[in-house]
Amino acid sequence: MPSPGAIATDGPKSEPTQLALALDHAESLAREDFLAGPPNAAALALIERWPDWPSRTILLRGPEGCGKSHLAAIWARASGARTLSPRVLEGADVPIALATGALVLENLAEGCFDEAALFHLLNLAREERAYVLITARSAPANWRLEVPDLASRLRSLAVVALTAPDDALLRAVVVKLFADRQLSVDESLVSFLTTRIERSFVAARTAVEELDRAALRLKRPVTRALARELFREP
Repeated sequence: MPSPGAIATDGPKSEPTQLALALDHAESLAREDFLAGPPNAAALALIERWPDWPSRTILLRGPEGCGKSHLAAIWARASGARTLSPRVLEGADVPIALATGALVLENLAEGCFDEAALFHLLNLAREERAYVLITARSAPANWRLEVPDLASRLRSLAVVALTAPDDALLRAVVVKLFADRQLSVDESLVSFLTTRIERSFVAARTAVEELDRAALRLKRPVTRALARELFREP
């Protein structure tokens, strides 16, 4: 019998568990990799017609993962815009933020920005005729704001909406998400997956991630058979 603290080495050995590594997967934000379809047609047309915009400040509104950031990145390259999180915007930074004459404010959300700084930015952008592209998941019309003039200014913004994907766009998104992970999948897997997940960009991203992780953990290819095990029939 081994003494206390001794390590027994003659018993049966269990196989080590393979850990799936959480690797980052680069997503291309180039124009040629943007998946166009009816849910985002108006927003894409707006980006491509710049600088012929109906207003110099535009708000792109849509659910998470719908392509707002991709469109903003396309426009930023074309316009030379800086990209800034509203969370870090401060009054003193406003002139610097607008230095190139174009700015992306990424993911504006209720309660997550300095209202006075944003009001200052919108006013200065109007004075200097700068372009501002704002992305948000919801329109600010119903937000609770402390600065009345800012509330009025945000309500008056030109808003272009991106909506949930239709069937064709959802299938294309799934294929692209797999391709971003350098995975080539067949049509049967795509068809199976898109009929068993919620019709949303977030659900597609989550499903692809789960399949990739399961394949790594089980040392199996990403196939329809694996998807059937993870996403069983209702």
